[in-house]
Amino acid sequence: MPKASDSYHHGDLRAACVRAARELLEDGGGGGGLSLRAVARRAGVSPTAPYRHYEDRDALVSAVAAEGYRELADHLVAAHPAPSAADDLAAIAVVYVRFALEHPALFRVMFAEPCDFDNAERVAAVADITEYVGGLVRRAFPGADVVALGTGVWGLVHGLAFLHLDGKLDASTPEMVDDRVRTAVHALLQTGK
Repeated sequence: MPKASDSYHHGDLRAACVRAARELLEDGGGGGGLSLRAVARRAGVSPTAPYRHYEDRDALVSAVAAEGYRELADHLVAAHPAPSAADDLAAIAVVYVRFALEHPALFRVMFAEPCDFDNAERVAAVADITEYVGGLVRRAFPGADVVALGTGVWGLVHGLAFLHLDGKLDASTPEMVDDRVRTAVHALLQTGK
């Protein structure tokens, strides 16, 4: 742990650590090699500097995951600010899978890495996405069990994202992925599209 007398000069160490972690993830393709020491090296600060903001690796991973959840939420809202139909849900599913394919290392950190489940920033970011999906289900499927249907759709779409990421489904063209995702969502919802 850092000593109280340790000094560093950095404008925004917290943001620099998250940025460095994301760069390392993109360079290495996964979070397995991510460490506070490696983040410090990438950020150009002392090995103990990240400890000023992050108690351990899980706390840093939580901060990276929270940023990823916020970015994912921004992508979803940008695609459809107030989706209200099954077609909107299918379009949102496409955006979700595309986000995973465009940011594979970040997506894996968001969903496959251990995180600090008490991290307020991460909890708030996940709650925003959950509320967005819940609102969509309430508007598109009045009377449906919002939690059950939302979980079912998320499970399907999330599974499709990882099947594409892991090379189990062909992701050679965006159009192929988009069509597969839309078709699967409509099949789940039995909307016949």
